[in-house]
Amino acid sequence: MLAFFNSLPGAVAQGIIWGIMAIGVFITFRLLDFADLTVDGTFGVGGAVLAVCVASGMNVGLAMLISFAAGCLAGLATGIFHTCFGIPAILSGILTQLALYSVNLRIMGGKANTAVSAKNHSLLITLSNIPQSLIVGAVFVVVLIAVLYWFFGTELGHSIRATGCNSNMARANGINTNFNTIIALVLSNGIVGVSGGLYAQYTGFADVNMGRGAIVIGLAAVIIGEVVFGKLLKNFALRLLAVSFGGVIYYIVITFVLRLGLNSNDLKLFTALVVALFLGVPFWKGKITQKKLGRKNSESVEVTTDA
Repeated sequence: MLAFFNSLPGAVAQGIIWGIMAIGVFITFRLLDFADLTVDGTFGVGGAVLAVCVASGMNVGLAMLISFAAGCLAGLATGIFHTCFGIPAILSGILTQLALYSVNLRIMGGKANTAVSAKNHSLLITLSNIPQSLIVGAVFVVVLIAVLYWFFGTELGHSIRATGCNSNMARANGINTNFNTIIALVLSNGIVGVSGGLYAQYTGFADVNMGRGAIVIGLAAVIIGEVVFGKLLKNFALRLLAVSFGGVIYYIVITFVLRLGLNSNDLKLFTALVVALFLGVPFWKGKITQKKLGRKNSESVEVTTDA
């Protein structure tokens, strides 16, 4: 247990990074009702772009902006596939994700990974300085939530949410749902690209496979945040904050089970089971509530009949 508590700050720092990525997943998964599998590729693109830019001597802040732009382009590609070519949402994401593997290799000059060491470069987040990583990560989350809270309060933000709630009704009210879908995908993948850039800094390298399974982790963070903090989700900002906390909780759980002796080869299996469990919680809650309501209704009918 002592080893677990010693590793807790690092798990929280890594969880914050994945929590930022989960906020991007939340935009498409919850607001747009779009299962976007582009995320696995976009996360790697963000990391690859940052590593190459910083390694070439570029300022890390500017490199982060380019990572965001690269993520936006990935989301744009998925949006065009879906809206302009009529390709189903899931398949659009798969096609972009597949293409991004080659793009990542091109970005890193044909190499499978690129190092970006804190010893040679001035980085925002690094494994060698956990306190700084925690502070910078927390600042990123607060600023991101504030910007998204403002954006989704604008007319464009409301129209994106309306597109996700009921696209037919949105079109009937004159909303361009195709445009809104593309904007949401661009914004979502831009955020994922930023998180990929942060993760590359934290680990000290970018790898062509670093985003594999990212969508599952993002979904896990979203679902865990909603289940754990469900009663506290009174407004949009709190929902986003809960998602970021979901990423932290996920990584604390992962760290704990690894310390208990879980084989790292079984980590993907464990993650799938965790996501399935938390996805099932709302369903079974609804089932239990329906049964309780059914019993109350039957009891009230019996009382009325006796009277």
